[in-house]
Amino acid sequence: MLQQTATAIATNALGHHAILSAMLAPAFFLTATAGLLASANARLARVVDRLRALLASWEQGSPDAGEREDQIRRHRQRAHLVLRACRLLYGALASFVGTSLALAADALLDSRLGGLPTAMAVLGVLFLLAASFAMWREVSLAVKSFDLELDQVMAQKRR
Repeated sequence: MLQQTATAIATNALGHHAILSAMLAPAFFLTATAGLLASANARLARVVDRLRALLASWEQGSPDAGEREDQIRRHRQRAHLVLRACRLLYGALASFVGTSLALAADALLDSRLGGLPTAMAVLGVLFLLAASFAMWREVSLAVKSFDLELDQVMAQKRR
């Protein structure tokens, strides 16, 4: 009888350990997502600062107002891409937190939630993938914009 009780306690402890271990797996995704979100927010701040400088220059009636308008348009597009990436990354964070909670609830409900925890994890990964594509487009646009600005400065210097 004592051995059966000890076995039941050990089995229960192992079950809780497995549940907690499973709940920690989304933490790795949360960490990666948080890093990407910090990077995206920093990029957004830089784009907004650059946009403000361009707007101030444009409002003062700079001689190259047409070029400034093009730059403003490109930076505005960049800001919207970073915003989209941030929204997707927040969606990923919510999905991974939801995954962890769904794993705990599934354990408490004797596996009645079926594939919900897995579906939430997959949703989070899809959000990460979509955010990565948005950031890829934004970085590409940033380099293109920088190249155009360099070409404009070099053309002015040659005159």
